[in-house]
Amino acid sequence: MDALLRELAPQVLTAVVRRHGDFDACEDAVQEALLAAATQWPAQGMPDNPKAWLITVASRRRTEQWRSETARRRRESTAFARDVPADVPGVDDSLTLLFLCCHPALTSSSQVALTLRAVGGLTTAEIARAFLVPESTVAQRISRAKAKIKAAGATFAMPPPDQRPERLSAVLHVLYLIFNEGYTASAGESLHRVELSAEAIRLTRQLRARLPSEGEVAGLLALMLLTDARRPARLDDSGMPVPLDEQDRSLWNREQIAEGDALITDTLATAPIGPYQLQAAIAAVHDGAARPQDTDWREILTLYELLRTVSPGPMVTLNRIVAVAMVHGPTAALAELDEALADPALAGHYRVDAVRAHLLAQAGDAAGAREHYELAARRTSSEPERRYLITKAATPSSAEPPPR
Repeated sequence: MDALLRELAPQVLTAVVRRHGDFDACEDAVQEALLAAATQWPAQGMPDNPKAWLITVASRRRTEQWRSETARRRRESTAFARDVPADVPGVDDSLTLLFLCCHPALTSSSQVALTLRAVGGLTTAEIARAFLVPESTVAQRISRAKAKIKAAGATFAMPPPDQRPERLSAVLHVLYLIFNEGYTASAGESLHRVELSAEAIRLTRQLRARLPSEGEVAGLLALMLLTDARRPARLDDSGMPVPLDEQDRSLWNREQIAEGDALITDTLATAPIGPYQLQAAIAAVHDGAARPQDTDWREILTLYELLRTVSPGPMVTLNRIVAVAMVHGPTAALAELDEALADPALAGHYRVDAVRAHLLAQAGDAAGAREHYELAARRTSSEPERRYLITKAATPSSAEPPPR
């Protein structure tokens, strides 16, 4: 039932917003309807038309919110009785809702929270648990986000054609952030938050179905599938991260790899190249190697060169330097790492020390590698990665940087 409610939540919200307007109040009403369904359906049985039931209950909640006097209540009840249809149209405005939740007036954190709440159907408590923040913090983010959308005068409609590329970019970025937090949690006791990565994949599949000709949508979905396929092999029995070159590749999800590989192959041949497609192509090279020594690092380095041109960034820089080491050796990579430190975004980031430790270990400098593994361990907020880095500091000889 939870899966059904999560699937129906955005469809119900779009129907209620389209009928009544006022995203803020309608979103609250839909949350009440979902809570009512979760309470009543197990005891009373599921209605014949769950979507219509939710729309009806949410619409009633919305009507009740602005009743203030007996006469007005009577008029509104009469109007409501006429307004609620017996047959709910099969229109799905989830894409419009997703664009609204990623309105440019919002910060990234607010876009993520609102998307998970309104489009993903997660409760405030579920979002708070996933990101390890107080429920009140998430509630405030969502409340402020809805207030900003209202203040910006946003309507429940697709943005005009000239604004759609920018808004689509924001939508993809939000889905990418959700997936990454699920695949490699930035803090806490667990490396994975499977509910987040799974939700990101589900929403991106929906987006792909609505925008089949958008190469970057396909690229992001392929990237998620090819990356998530390795998840079963990323932790050992004690919960310790396992580097890519040490993973049991028989545990990788071959169906996801096949789907992601076919998707990125087709997309690269038919759509303009973008950063998500390039990242997916890199993931496909890794996933296509039967053994670590079969990995085509020269191709990976070439793809990172393209990615650095198309979409430069601190993590692209670090990952490219690792590829440089695999192709040209650790000395060349260390020199490039020193140059990269001019980027303020890398200052104090634990990944810089982890990559330096990895390169020093490759170069045979065990003492230097130990020092930087220990520094990286002190700087990370992820408990599994901290344990991994401490272990590496004790035996700094691996040819693989911290797992991603």
